[in-house]
Amino acid sequence: MQCPSCHNEVAPQASFCGFCGAQLGAVPAGSAAPAGFTPVSSGAAAAVPVTTGAGGLSENAAAAISYLTIIPAIIFLVLEPYNKMRLVRFHAIQSIALNAIAIVLQIGMAILQVTLHFIPGIWLLFPLVQMLVGLAIFIAWLLAILKASKGEFYKLPIIGDISAKQANI
Repeated sequence: MQCPSCHNEVAPQASFCGFCGAQLGAVPAGSAAPAGFTPVSSGAAAAVPVTTGAGGLSENAAAAISYLTIIPAIIFLVLEPYNKMRLVRFHAIQSIALNAIAIVLQIGMAILQVTLHFIPGIWLLFPLVQMLVGLAIFIAWLLAILKASKGEFYKLPIIGDISAKQANI
């Protein structure tokens, strides 16, 4: 079934168009419009939900996405609507700092493993230490994503204060 106003496909049992809000036929007595829909006349434009970013991302979504890799964090620091948002800027900087700390820790552990490799029995500890460091970084990363998606300015230990200062918070 097609909407007579906007010609988009709609469900056959629908009373109102999900795209433009136009009434689709005779509405049974006693029934009301679905929640969130206001029927509009055929000449008026339908209301568009307000988004804060040019790409349609909310501030919380952009802040959480900045933790996925270092690339979105850098992009959000460069793109115009997102670099003005305090929450996105803070979490992008904290994400870059977390990635930098993870890289430095991995390089440091690799150097330490090579230098201490000749001590008998010490090489047995390095897989355990690497797993524990990796788990700690993963937990910090996951916690930061969850807090960013809720819109909180969650500061990770040590790098959170530096990130807040850099983001002018």
